[in-house]
Amino acid sequence: MKIKHISAVTLVVQDMGRSVDFYKNLGLELLYGGEHASFTSFRAGEGFINLIRTGSETGRWWGRMILRVEDVDSLFSKLKESGLEPESPRDGDWGERFFHLKDPDGHELSFAQLLR
Repeated sequence: MKIKHISAVTLVVQDMGRSVDFYKNLGLELLYGGEHASFTSFRAGEGFINLIRTGSETGRWWGRMILRVEDVDSLFSKLKESGLEPESPRDGDWGERFFHLKDPDGHELSFAQLLR
């Protein structure tokens, strides 16, 4: 199992419109979502900055780090066999197969494989 690189960081936002404007003004390319979406993704070099709007969790959940891997299903199986409890892999409509796993301190890590 090899982690290729940090693919994305997902940040919790309170006002998606305000946040989308901010990241557009930084010159980032909007790839998915937008000012009225609950989830938005921008290209940041070879990686991504994602924004997620949440209501009740804001202040308790910071977001997640997404790590690019070559084979999500093999990694999932290996982690399960080692005694960890990742969420089941699933396909996102934005073109990734992924699963989440919390570290011992509750930080959410996402392991993702490109489908396209």
